[in-house]
Amino acid sequence: MKSLGILLSGRGSNFVAIADSIDAGRIPRGRIAVVISNKADAPGIAIARQRGLEAQVIPSKGKSREEHDREVVAALQEHHVDLVCLAGYMRLLSPWFVQQFPHRILNIHPSLLPAFPGLEAQEQAFAYGVKVSGCTVHFVDEELDHGAIIVQKTVPVLDTDDEQSLAARILEHEHIAYTEAINIVLSGKYTIAGRRLVINVTAG
Repeated sequence: MKSLGILLSGRGSNFVAIADSIDAGRIPRGRIAVVISNKADAPGIAIARQRGLEAQVIPSKGKSREEHDREVVAALQEHHVDLVCLAGYMRLLSPWFVQQFPHRILNIHPSLLPAFPGLEAQEQAFAYGVKVSGCTVHFVDEELDHGAIIVQKTVPVLDTDDEQSLAARILEHEHIAYTEAINIVLSGKYTIAGRRLVINVTAG
């Protein structure tokens, strides 16, 4: 059984989806060891406590990024976390943070990377006029929305869509994609060749 650490700053809908998948047996190798937020009023922290999960607030305000990162890493290490899952964590991780968990930090982004990285991905997609969008689960490295891609899901952009309706449909696919990606990583049945993650069907 592998221990997951969840980092969130807001409602944490992807955290809830992960927790639901674990409870339903869809992530058989994983358990949530700790949920950490940089914001005390994050709804995700309240949800974690309601579910009986270990939940910690480590405020970032007034601290340097390095100082805050060291506090978060210490909490993750204290709970012997094997895999860190970002679920709407609105802070950039420092290179030092990433180096503490090489190929063990996952993030989900509401676009088909490398298209539309950073904030307001749906707004960017609409401005560009794309016909297909989606979501990407990837490893976190030292660059923004850049690490090797694990899972992608496509979502058509309908003529009737606005940014909110597109975001809502992408979010449904995010919940599915994150569960799939966690299972791939926890299985260990993959190799990374350059930027490509290759699933080893015959491994193990």
